[in-house]
Amino acid sequence: MNVYTSLNQMIDYIESHLTDNIDYQILAKFLGINVYTMERFFSLLTNVTITEYIRNRKLSMSFYDLYYKQDKIIDVALKYGYENPTSFSRAFQKFHGVKPSEVKMGNVQLQNYPKFHFDENVKTGKNLKYRICSMDQMTLYGKGKKCTEETISKVAPSFYNEMYLKYHLKEYGMVYYENRFYSNNLEYWVLNETYEKGFDTFQLPASKWLVFQIDSKESKEIQELSRQFYDYFLPSCNFNIRNIPELEKYYENYMELWVPIEN
Repeated sequence: MNVYTSLNQMIDYIESHLTDNIDYQILAKFLGINVYTMERFFSLLTNVTITEYIRNRKLSMSFYDLYYKQDKIIDVALKYGYENPTSFSRAFQKFHGVKPSEVKMGNVQLQNYPKFHFDENVKTGKNLKYRICSMDQMTLYGKGKKCTEETISKVAPSFYNEMYLKYHLKEYGMVYYENRFYSNNLEYWVLNETYEKGFDTFQLPASKWLVFQIDSKESKEIQELSRQFYDYFLPSCNFNIRNIPELEKYYENYMELWVPIEN
């Protein structure tokens, strides 16, 4: 089955259960992957987390209960999973820009967050050659620099050059997320297998890895490889990603992207 057909089925399920406590295990089963991979795939594909999407759809639909049904605020709050009217009113006002109590009076401007729909005829990307490797626990040494999803494209190459000139670090790059789905804070690390005074230590557990190679070390081409992986490769395979950082392994004239997967 086309993965985008499965995504639309998942969205339909969410839509029919907006007043329920949605089980992410059920959502992941639509795609045949684990919860972590589903969350990561969804956020990279849509630029919004699955949690944000569900919350925004609930807040969007709650307007109809308040305005057309004239339901009480406390009833609407409980219906959409809020513990009390205060927390619902706070979220509603942040989303719509008006208080729930103002909706009943009419003549207010509200925000609609539409239901997602995925193009089931989407074209596939280019073929990606890869290999699967197993690696024991690895200890790496180096330094990281804080950045965001928006700034990493500039931070990563400049920080890599800085660390190469200062410490001759050149073996690995790594993106470490504070919380992949609830925070935009992350760090880009440059690492070696050898320790030097002042370096931080980072340990990666033993794992299996998908390894992709490109004959370049340019940041734009590395980002394009990552995009191809998440947009086209991952939806078409049955691999489950582990919640540990990916690695960029650098060589003289090429690099490899290492993605951790479950056994």
